[in-house]
Amino acid sequence: MEYAISVENLTKKFDSFTAVDGISFSIPKGSIFGFLGPNGSGKSTTIRMLCGVLHPTSGKALVMGKDVTRETEAVRQSLGYMSQRFSLYEDLTVEENLNFYAGVYGLSGKVTSQRKKELIEMANLTGKERSLAGTLSGGWKQRLALGCALIHKPELLILDEPTAGVDPVSRRVFWEIIHSLARQGITVLVTTHYMDEAESCSQVGFILNGRLMDIASPRELIEKEGAKNLEDIFIKQVEKAEGSRLAGRFEQLGFLRGDDRHD
Repeated sequence: MEYAISVENLTKKFDSFTAVDGISFSIPKGSIFGFLGPNGSGKSTTIRMLCGVLHPTSGKALVMGKDVTRETEAVRQSLGYMSQRFSLYEDLTVEENLNFYAGVYGLSGKVTSQRKKELIEMANLTGKERSLAGTLSGGWKQRLALGCALIHKPELLILDEPTAGVDPVSRRVFWEIIHSLARQGITVLVTTHYMDEAESCSQVGFILNGRLMDIASPRELIEKEGAKNLEDIFIKQVEKAEGSRLAGRFEQLGFLRGDDRHD
C-alpha cells in the first residue's frame, strides 16, 4: 500500500514541554484521515511539522515520500493547506486571491486562468469574481479558501478545522466537495470538533496530551468500544487521559445549586 503520510516516533519539544510525544501513523493515498483531539492536544503542532513549518525534535515524517526535514520545499509543493481562519486576503477580490496563490506556486497565466475558472465553478462563486473576500459570508470564504489551497493541484490536502463557524448547509456542501476530491485521488487530513464529520472519514486518530491514543476506521472504533458514536468515544478518551469525569467538574460548582447563600 502506498502512503501519503508516514510518521514514525515523531516528537516535538519546546524546552521542557513535550507537545507531540513519539506518535506513529500512516495515511493511505486517496483516503480521508480525521485527526481528532481537544484544543492543546498536539494536533496543530503535528500539522506544522508535516507542512515543514516546524522541525521535529526527533522521529521521522514522510509526506508523499519526501522527508519533511530534508526536503521541506518539495513537501510544501506537494500539499495544500487550509486553516479555520481561511488564509484569505480580505481586501482582495475572489479572483485576486486565486491569482495571488497561483503566483506563489509559480503557475503560468494559461494554467492559472483555466484552474481559476474550474475552482470558481466548484465553489459556486460564479458572478462573485470581483467581490472582496472580506464581504463574503463564512460559507463562501470557506470555499474560496479551499480553491486557493487547491490551485496548484496538490496531492495532499491538510484542513485544520475548516468548518468552524459556518452554518450546517455550508458544512454539508463542503464535505461533499471533500469526498469528491478523495475519489479523484487526493489525500485529505482534516481536524474537526464535529464528530458527525469525523464519522465520514476513512480513518480517525485520537491525540491527547501529545500522544496518539487510538487509530482505526470510525466503525471499528465504535464496535471496539461498544459505543453509540464517535462523540462518546472522544469524551471517554478525554476523561481517561485526564483522570476525571467531565460532568463532575460542573457538579462541583456549588453556587449553581444555591450552596453559596449568605446570612
